[in-house]
Amino acid sequence: MPPVVIRTHATGGDFGRLRAEFELPESFTARALAEAEAAAIDPIDAGAREDATDLPLVTIDPPGAKDLDQAMLLERTATGFLVHYAIADLAAFVAPGGPVDAEARRRGQTLYLPDGNVPLHPPVLSEGAASLLPGEIRPAVLWTVETDHLGELRDVHVRRALVRSTGQFDYETVQAAIDDGTEHPSVAVLPELGRLRRELAVRRGAVELQLPEQEISADPGGGWALARRPRTDVDAWNAEISLLTGMAAASIMIDHKVGVLRTLPDPDAEAVSWLRRSAYALGVEWDAASSVSEFLSRLDPQAPESLALYADTTRLLRGAGYTAFDGELPELTTHAGIGGSYAHVTAPIRRLVDRFATEVCLAVSAGRAVPGWVRSALAGLPDLMSASDLLASKVEHSCIDQVEAWILAERIGGTFDAVVLRAEESRAEVLIEDPPVVAKCAGERLPEGARIRARLTAVDVAKRKVSFERVGS
Repeated sequence: MPPVVIRTHATGGDFGRLRAEFELPESFTARALAEAEAAAIDPIDAGAREDATDLPLVTIDPPGAKDLDQAMLLERTATGFLVHYAIADLAAFVAPGGPVDAEARRRGQTLYLPDGNVPLHPPVLSEGAASLLPGEIRPAVLWTVETDHLGELRDVHVRRALVRSTGQFDYETVQAAIDDGTEHPSVAVLPELGRLRRELAVRRGAVELQLPEQEISADPGGGWALARRPRTDVDAWNAEISLLTGMAAASIMIDHKVGVLRTLPDPDAEAVSWLRRSAYALGVEWDAASSVSEFLSRLDPQAPESLALYADTTRLLRGAGYTAFDGELPELTTHAGIGGSYAHVTAPIRRLVDRFATEVCLAVSAGRAVPGWVRSALAGLPDLMSASDLLASKVEHSCIDQVEAWILAERIGGTFDAVVLRAEESRAEVLIEDPPVVAKCAGERLPEGARIRARLTAVDVAKRKVSFERVGS
């Protein structure tokens, strides 16, 4: 059954004031644009490339996406699975130390706003020459990852190649095709491999939160639509292919003691004990032998008590960052949310660090020295990316807050069904079910996971704030 999507529409409004508040760049410098346009016509020679244009690769992205980083082909073998994963090769278009490189280092990542993104690279590259658009021959970094019949990583091979995507799909289209048995041959084994990788993730202790995402889209009638969309199976399986590649990249860098990892410390024992107490208070069974990962994997994502526990579990996932190293392994090389070592290498169009981590893997896998421009940048990448991640998070939440305020501006005094996500002494964080809004709600004794009625008491559109209070007891 497809996920239920609740859409609520808001009229008017743009995000210009928000862009100004966060001082988001409106354009690229003339020098960066000129360099990008030249590189789009005449890419940089990054060395020999394998001709892999015969591989029937396909992309899976949100509807309408143009900045396509990844294309895949999955195959079953006699002993397991073979993943061909082509990643856009930005080194073919971005000269180290040049104007585009300088702009990318300043931005850190692409920022997505409902009325248009703030790209990491000029659109002539990100949505054109570098993007793995269907039917176009593109320079790529081609990962071939071999697993056993259980989905465990066995071997990895990475090199530069020329590729040609044969089809562009979105998550819902692929999900529908899998459900009715008409899936594309290139992703026919995605459900099987995806499920196996999810099972391995649970055994590794990976922590996955299935809180439904709030999604903003343009309304054809004008204004904006806000939706609460649970993640489909294809979303999860597709993410597992990216995670598999990132874990393979991390293993390469750790083996050669140079690179940059995405890291997150393990939660302390008291944090886990606190979550167990929360489960007990909500009446959710959690046997002593089950890990956090195993417990979360058994929850019903639609149940209100599950939503409360997912919200509580975010406290276990604090301290994420980037760890660079060169010559000596750092103390922390793992990511608690993934249950192993992991590196960002699969989204170089949209995220700066991926280009550098990829160059490390290409060099050491070929027995070559890591390029000087990469090595000299490693130490500064963690701070740069952490600042960029923080800005991206603030922009995303501010956009959602703004649309929520627009939607609710004319409904002050109305009452709504809600689920309590997090409780404090005299207020709580609640999920309003329709429209799909997360907000603060005043009231005594609001138990987590409870369904309540909430009255909208105030809306400040300029400050992007909405306030509720509990109705009844």
